[in-house]
Formats: sequence, structure tokens, C-alpha cells
Amino acid sequence: MNPHRSTRYFYLKFMRLKGNPQSLALGAAIGVFIGIVPIMPLHTLFIIVVTLLTRTSTLTALLTSFMVSNPLTFIPQYYLSTMIGNVITPFELTWPRIKEALDIMLQHRGWSISLMALADLGYEAIIVIIAGGVVIALPCAIGIYFFSLRFFVHIRKKGRHHS
Repeated sequence: MNPHRSTRYFYLKFMRLKGNPQSLALGAAIGVFIGIVPIMPLHTLFIIVVTLLTRTSTLTALLTSFMVSNPLTFIPQYYLSTMIGNVITPFELTWPRIKEALDIMLQHRGWSISLMALADLGYEAIIVIIAGGVVIALPCAIGIYFFSLRFFVHIRKKGRHHS
């Protein structure tokens, strides 16, 4: 799929989403936040739980999560999360240790093997990665909330004018 077609595909998907703009925007923010925080084998589960608890759009969250967390973005996200986490926590995680775990996770050998690969890094590594991911994800989620709120309000107004 070329980039123009992908962009158009997601644009049309978002145009067709049902729900109030606040619910859709908060769903988008949840999807971006969870999608950026490097908890790869658990993204979908966390998104479903959080959106159900907050009564926001699960579909919007899943779509935005996929946009920010996909095979093209995994490595840069984990790398940046590691670098930032190394600075803001008392722990240090090296890139070769992360790459080894990512290679195992990207082989799609199942949840249990992916979780074991993460566990082998140790709790310090998980703290480093998640702390760095939260620092990246929080401003992105806040920004996407306001951007998508304007987008969904605009779409609803446009829809009313055409009815």
C-alpha cells in the first residue's frame, strides 16, 4: 500500500466513525498514548480495557494505535523510549539487549514467548522503556486529543450542512 492510499484509507475510516466528538477524540488520545508506550504485546488488550472503562471509542483508539505503532515505528519508538528512559531513571538499558527482545517479539511466536522476552530484560529495563515511552506518549496524546476533537466537530458540522 502506498503512503497516499494509506492516508486516504485512514482518513475515510475516521470520517465514518460514529459517536460524539469528545468520545472519539478521547479514544484517539488513548490509542496514541497506549500505541506509543512500548508494551507491544499488550496494546490491544490495554486499549480495549481503558476504552471500556472510560466509555470512549474503542475503534478510534485501535485505529490511532495502529497508525502510531506498526512495523515501521516499533524500532524508533523503542529506541527513543530507551534513550529517554535511561536519562530520567536511575537504570540503564543498552540497545543490544532491547534488539534481542524485539527480534523475538517480531517473530510472532505468541504472547507467552513475547512476554518472556520482555521479562528476560529485567524489571529495570521495563521501567526504563515504559518511563521513556510515557514521556513521549503524553504530549502526543494531548495533542492528538485537541486535533481530533476539532476534526470530529468539523466533520459533524459538515455532515449537518449536507443533510
